[in-house]
Amino acid sequence: MYRKTPFAEGEYYHIYSRGVEKRKIFLNTKDYNRFVALLYIMNQDAPFRMDNFLRDNKNDLKNIFKEKREKTLVSILGYCPMPNHFHLILYEHTEGGITKFMGKFLTAYSMYFNTKYERSGPLFTHPFRSQHIENESQYMWIFSYLHLNPLSIIEKGWKENGIKNKKEAEEFLEKYQFSSYLDFLGKDRIESAIIDFSLIPEYMKNMDLDFKTQEKIFNENSPIE
Repeated sequence: MYRKTPFAEGEYYHIYSRGVEKRKIFLNTKDYNRFVALLYIMNQDAPFRMDNFLRDNKNDLKNIFKEKREKTLVSILGYCPMPNHFHLILYEHTEGGITKFMGKFLTAYSMYFNTKYERSGPLFTHPFRSQHIENESQYMWIFSYLHLNPLSIIEKGWKENGIKNKKEAEEFLEKYQFSSYLDFLGKDRIESAIIDFSLIPEYMKNMDLDFKTQEKIFNENSPIE
């Protein structure tokens, strides 16, 4: 489908989508884990059969992060699934990479969800939304927004009114296992294989990206040019 701003090689993009009719697309922990595993394994040129993998690995989804992949389609710089939507930060390596990855990824998760919950039809709004990240301030704001986003589960209105209970917020984010927040805290976990740390912008590579810093980034930077 035609996009007002086509994807360009060597550029960063904020990608996001939600469930049709704002429906929930994650109903339990297994759904979130499947989503995260698909982020990793669908990011490759080669086809992948999840059913075969699960059969051979006795349904141990964690082993997926040990699988060797063919050439990756994109670089993933951040991700965060929420009950009825998700956010990604992607880097376009080659022409068509983001489009091909998102097609494979969304199809794989939709098939899983529809089969599990005995439903049919589209799961996500079409097309997925994209925003070109054009400068440092915009990148930093989106990066922090993505990682602070789960706070909406426990504190609605934090974006507009600020985070009221910072201790509770920090503790909640450190327990939220489904986003890349913990990877940027330096936690040793297998899901870190999803992130291409080599393409993190230079201005962020030496930053301590803890809760306090990410809250500061969110408050001091801009989501627009």
